[in-house]
Amino acid sequence: MDATRTAVVVGGGIGGLAAALALHRAGWRVTVLERAPELREVGAGLTLMANALRGLDALGLGPVVRARGRQAPGGIRTAGGRWLSRLDADEMARVLGTTALGIHRADLHRILADALPAPALRTGAEVDDVDPDTGEVRYRRHGEPATLRADLVVGADGLHSVLRARLWPEAPAPVYAGSTAWRAAIPFPAPVPAAISWGPAAEFGMVPLGEGRVYWYGAVTAPPGGRAPDELAAVRERFGAWHDPIPALLAATPPEAVLRNDILHLGTPLPSYVRGRVALLGDAAHAMTPNLGQGACQAIEDAVTLGAVCAGGAADVPAALAAYDRQRRPRSQAVARAAARTGRFGQQLRHPVAVALRNTLIRLTPARSALRGMARYADWQPPTASAPPHPAPGR
Repeated sequence: MDATRTAVVVGGGIGGLAAALALHRAGWRVTVLERAPELREVGAGLTLMANALRGLDALGLGPVVRARGRQAPGGIRTAGGRWLSRLDADEMARVLGTTALGIHRADLHRILADALPAPALRTGAEVDDVDPDTGEVRYRRHGEPATLRADLVVGADGLHSVLRARLWPEAPAPVYAGSTAWRAAIPFPAPVPAAISWGPAAEFGMVPLGEGRVYWYGAVTAPPGGRAPDELAAVRERFGAWHDPIPALLAATPPEAVLRNDILHLGTPLPSYVRGRVALLGDAAHAMTPNLGQGACQAIEDAVTLGAVCAGGAADVPAALAAYDRQRRPRSQAVARAAARTGRFGQQLRHPVAVALRNTLIRLTPARSALRGMARYADWQPPTASAPPHPAPGR
């Protein structure tokens, strides 16, 4: 194993930390450059599907993640509370190998960070540019210019990726997906089912996170850029008359806990996730709408796959990255397309006849058939750690 192989990961979110851990465990010396002054994850909760849990198992973190989360098998309801579909946890585990898990985003972030050597993490480091041929990364740390040179650079710098903009200047910027969303994670000791509820052009979701906490979100079809003086009041106006326990969740939410974001995605898929010694992953590579709950899951898949193809130091970095691109780009882009379709069929559907027809179709679909549909996205197995057998094509 070539212990001198080095990697720089740009971005210290969930995808970046997972990639850093995967590479560290594959024998690389890793440095994570995070622009924030301290390493912390902003957000509320998320649902880890079976594919993400398998990826975390491959990183050795499955048991601790499961201990911090809460099973979230899920179901779909109407705004009035009628169940259209329910997924049993035991049946989900039988079909997919494991059930879904609700966890606070900050908890997962902390678990990943704690698994890395402390010297690997550099905060307050804002990347300005990268040379894909030499692996030279130019950045400023606390305002002072600095340079690192690495065998591999991982662009995990999110939706508005600097590396994507620098190295793929022809790629269109992220676009508005047509919806805005509010979200919060709050203490709420009463039992809450994992559920998505649909109304015309609106969706409300709730996920138990464990430790007496619940993550909720509300999304509506709306023009971009909207803001309210009191965002919690805006959520109550839109969802306050929906079924229980939605009014109680909103009543238990402090106004300062509410986050609001327009939903953006990469509407035009990238032709490659790799340029020279640089590989993109997560939102930097394939930012998608949240309608399948696969954004963080796909980032974890990316990270585990990158670690596998780079195992043992990967003497041939271009070949390793070519293998990464072959394995990850078709699948992650297919999931992104499916997520966008699901949003149009679900939250964004507004015509009463179309809504009634959709609800009837879902109600008549057997739960086992619904699970088989989920398996297309969640039934993923981590690759075996091995360097790619063939050299990369010329670039």
